[in-house]
Amino acid sequence: MVKKTGRPGYLQIADDLRAQIRGGSLGPGTPLPSTAQLAEQYDASLSVVKMAVGILRNEGLVIGQQGKGVFVRDFDDAPAAGDLAGEVAELRSAVQDLSARLTKVEEQLATSTTRRSGRSSR
Repeated sequence: MVKKTGRPGYLQIADDLRAQIRGGSLGPGTPLPSTAQLAEQYDASLSVVKMAVGILRNEGLVIGQQGKGVFVRDFDDAPAAGDLAGEVAELRSAVQDLSARLTKVEEQLATSTTRRSGRSSR
């Protein structure tokens, strides 16, 4: 059941399901209860349950199969932590590169704007 702790219900549900997955009570390949069953179990709305399951999907703990349900992901199929770290490093590098390029463009734009405003005042 979702408690009135100030923490959003969907996060509480995600935390509980995550703990069950990591604790082994929901093992790899095990289907999660249906959205309606989870909503009843946690006394929450369908949208709150869907948000909780969405979090677990984003974390790679569960995977949805169209028309069949949502299943606990087999961790052998999940990307290795090293692979994820490499991807994060690549993304970080790309963001730093884009930030540097944006800074240059903004400086050029500021210089260009200063020159134009100087000409119009003559």
